[in-house]
Amino acid sequence: MAKTTPVTIVNVGYRSTNYWVVSAGSSRLLVDIGWPGTLGTMKANLKKMGVPLHEIRYALATHYHIDHAGLAEELKREGVSLLVLDVQSDAIPIMKTWTKPWDKYVDITRDGNVTISFDQSRQLLSQIGIAGEILHTPGHSDHCVSLLLDDGTVFTGDLPPEAYAFDNPVALASWGLLRAHGATRVYPAHGPIRAIDETPDQRSSA
Repeated sequence: MAKTTPVTIVNVGYRSTNYWVVSAGSSRLLVDIGWPGTLGTMKANLKKMGVPLHEIRYALATHYHIDHAGLAEELKREGVSLLVLDVQSDAIPIMKTWTKPWDKYVDITRDGNVTISFDQSRQLLSQIGIAGEILHTPGHSDHCVSLLLDDGTVFTGDLPPEAYAFDNPVALASWGLLRAHGATRVYPAHGPIRAIDETPDQRSSA
């Protein structure tokens, strides 16, 4: 049996958005991708955290809003493949409609995209040494996804916190799915890391 490399996680975020680098040795995945026109900031934060850009194999957007995927094409030009779940494909061109000229957004092309189904996610992740899967977790938008590692760590993007989603049955169903698959610790796109049973308010006051 192949030896498993321990997974490490660092935050290279800015502008109030967390961008998580999940690493198995020198094989890395970026979860959420950055604001458009901020490649310099992303590069600086990666360098500060000791993450060589060329070691990032894939970039995964939890959903296609500009603070989560606006930098996708610029990173592709740096050699990072864009990992797209099939339910996200139609959302990519729509994102452009929310941008302004001063955002310096670069259109996402199909070239360099790796489009997979949820059922294929575990195998792809295993190829870069990461044990986990990607799950469909709508609730913020219909095409939202979460990366769930086998140790219970889950990257949820903008999925509304469970305690605040009492009037959002779609989000509650997504949390139910994550719990059923073993999620225990939440790495959101905004706010602090927390246990799945904590609210953001509890965590920030701890």
